[in-house]
Amino acid sequence: MPGTNLTREEAQRRAALLSVDSYEIELDLSGAQEGGTYRSATTVRFASAEAGAETFIDLVAPTVREVVLNGTALDAAAVFDDSRIALSGLLEGPNELRVVADCAYTNTGEGLHRFVDPVDQQAYLYTQFEVPDARRVFASFEQPDLKATFQFTVKAPSGWTVISNSPTPEPKDDVWVFEPTPRISSYITALIVGPYHSVHSSYEGPEGQSVPLGIYCRPSLAEFLDADEIFAVTRQGFDWFQEKFDFAYPFAKYDQLFVPEFNAGAMENAGAVTIRDQYVFRSKVTDAAYEVRAETILHELAHMWFGDLVTMEWWNDLWLNESFATYTSIACQAYADGSKWPHAWTTFANSMKTWAYRQDQLPSTHPIMADIRDLDDVLVNFDGITYAKGASVLKQLVAYVGMDEFFQGVQAYFKAHAFGNTRLSDLLGALEKTSGRDLKTWSRAWLETAGINILRPEIVTDEAGAITSFTVLQEAPALPAGAQGEPTLRPHRIAIGFYDLDGAGKLVRTDRIELDIAAAERTEVTLPAGTRRPAVVLLNDDDLSYAKVRLDEESLRVVTEHLGDFTESLPRALCWASAWDMTRDGELATRDYLALVLSGITKESDIGVVQSLHRQVKLAIDLYAAPEWRDAGLTQWTDATLAHLRTAEPGSDHQLAWARAFAATARTPQQLDLLQALLTGAEVIEGLAVDTELRWAFVERLAATGVFDESEIAAELERDRTAAGERHAATARAARPTPEAKAEAWESVVEGDALPNAVQEAVIGGFVQTDQRELLAPYSEKFFAAVKGVWESRSHEIAQQIAVGLYPTLLVSQDTLDATDAWLTEARPNASLRRLISESRAGVERALRARAADAEASA
Repeated sequence: MPGTNLTREEAQRRAALLSVDSYEIELDLSGAQEGGTYRSATTVRFASAEAGAETFIDLVAPTVREVVLNGTALDAAAVFDDSRIALSGLLEGPNELRVVADCAYTNTGEGLHRFVDPVDQQAYLYTQFEVPDARRVFASFEQPDLKATFQFTVKAPSGWTVISNSPTPEPKDDVWVFEPTPRISSYITALIVGPYHSVHSSYEGPEGQSVPLGIYCRPSLAEFLDADEIFAVTRQGFDWFQEKFDFAYPFAKYDQLFVPEFNAGAMENAGAVTIRDQYVFRSKVTDAAYEVRAETILHELAHMWFGDLVTMEWWNDLWLNESFATYTSIACQAYADGSKWPHAWTTFANSMKTWAYRQDQLPSTHPIMADIRDLDDVLVNFDGITYAKGASVLKQLVAYVGMDEFFQGVQAYFKAHAFGNTRLSDLLGALEKTSGRDLKTWSRAWLETAGINILRPEIVTDEAGAITSFTVLQEAPALPAGAQGEPTLRPHRIAIGFYDLDGAGKLVRTDRIELDIAAAERTEVTLPAGTRRPAVVLLNDDDLSYAKVRLDEESLRVVTEHLGDFTESLPRALCWASAWDMTRDGELATRDYLALVLSGITKESDIGVVQSLHRQVKLAIDLYAAPEWRDAGLTQWTDATLAHLRTAEPGSDHQLAWARAFAATARTPQQLDLLQALLTGAEVIEGLAVDTELRWAFVERLAATGVFDESEIAAELERDRTAAGERHAATARAARPTPEAKAEAWESVVEGDALPNAVQEAVIGGFVQTDQRELLAPYSEKFFAAVKGVWESRSHEIAQQIAVGLYPTLLVSQDTLDATDAWLTEARPNASLRRLISESRAGVERALRARAADAEASA
């Protein structure tokens, strides 16, 4: 029984048999305010290559009322089973199918999600179809290479707005009839329905081009919507992408809709992008948050060309879809005229690549071009390799072929395949033509193998300090246990930076060499005779390639003393990332990493890097520190966060970041008293606005430490009777350090199934507290007893939250590893659940190694 799965072979057979012309979809959402189910009527016109052939169309619905194929009514009960409607006796050539069903609103962020805003008690709807969830709303041939036109007709409650891929029409008798879309894949169709607030403008492009722009959010967020800033980023993206792609924006309008309880960051629905509404900032945030939001906006805009205009044939090229959008969005931030974030590659190195390096060292590591056998595979493949490693490798490919040649190839690719489907070979072929490079060997090494390389410099100098020999050493460490494939040495395009201390004590780059590193253990670097050894030699300067980098002994000594003294942010970020990677690998003790951060963070100007260091230090102390030293480490770190909070420039981003870092770790009675005093106003730190979100950060910590209980949480919720307030209150309640609070949280998530996706996520976040290990210990056995049943009975998003979020990650012990191994053997989970549990197990195993290294450092 396929359940809701679909294999690659099934999709290939269906694509060989069918071509789809059009969908006409009628939805009656007039009862959306009450919820339940709604009527969905779909007419599909398609052609079959064979007479008498059999196939199926996908549908997930409580009830199917009517199935009519080529004018003949079929027995719905007989043909609808297991998320499929069987179709037999097809005509050669044109066929017409009509399906009428009752489909269900969801609260999981999949299909047609329904949310009621506690502020106005109005329902708000939006669709989320990637990967396979258009079939939850209408009958569809649910695979990306069966493109068609989509015409939606929607009946909605009076006073509501309906937005889709095509321009919004004027309703007649509360019925909205949209024009058909261009030929697109089902997963990028969309409907957003409700009494949304909107702001409108336009993009005025070359040759009289005018694209209507819209921004939508719930009315309860309207006062916080900075539409002008969002429009400015969007217009910058239009300018840059249209120039680089040499292809006009391919859809009739561009709406961006900030929607509630969204599982991802955003979704590239053609002309109707949905974005999580946490990006409408209710309280003060740092510039790093604005930068991340801008990257999300640009990422989705880039998808209008790469993903929507030209779409992958099957999900094994998902990586290319996401990597291209990631690379070009960050390149736009870095290179576009007037960008506020020209340091975007620093952020990429600091966040995205750290994610990639972590993912690539898990037992689930896989080639960038993964073998996607079915939908279950792709659902767990939206990972650090698909997004971040892929984008890193594309950045290296650009360095390898040249940026102009890269975009010339992309331009040819768009022109050749507009509104069609492609494979990786189509893009690589276009790039080979424009660059003259043979990319087949490059592709095999980088896209078809798993794992990560380590690059180290080997430097020999004479007595005068001149370099007599310079070699780049490359290693291919063994893949993690259980991973598929073999260690692989790869060709790298890298820069080598030479840095020296100037008179002011700053590390300044004095030379830069860019070269190809062979797929070999040693690559000799040719330097002019007499080249003096600099204070720091930094491999992969400018972060062109994807590799773990280690410093030679002399460079490490200087960087340890002067990491904050690099004049540029990117080399600092690369050195910070290397230190973090060494800590995770057990090469640098957690206590030494803490000392390095405390010595250098004062000089770190990049707020995104500062906030990453905050998170990494806290994680290192909680998971990687020797247990007998952890308390001392937490004391050092918490004292430092408070000291920096008090000395930071009033009103600055750094002050806000240190306030949040302090709130995450405050632990002594005096520190917790300070949090309460800041909440009540009894104490004021100049420039620090204790606004709604910061208040909740303080409340959640006070609840987790037992200072606050239900009465204080309820009082704070009364101040903030919003959806965000309800989520924060759920987190605070689950965080309380009592057996009763933990039991209540566990029951609501694992034993009950009524929580919406966002509230469940909030409860899980509160349940897992690093200083409550003893309270959490009994839930390890309960987790293994329940997780398989959860996986088999819940939707993918809900089940994945539980499988990852409630795994006993904090119980770092051999017992946890043994319990996991026993469960993997006895439960025999499917491949997707096995992967998630194996990844969590690897985290515990890594933590044990890092703790041993930290303990050894104290000996």
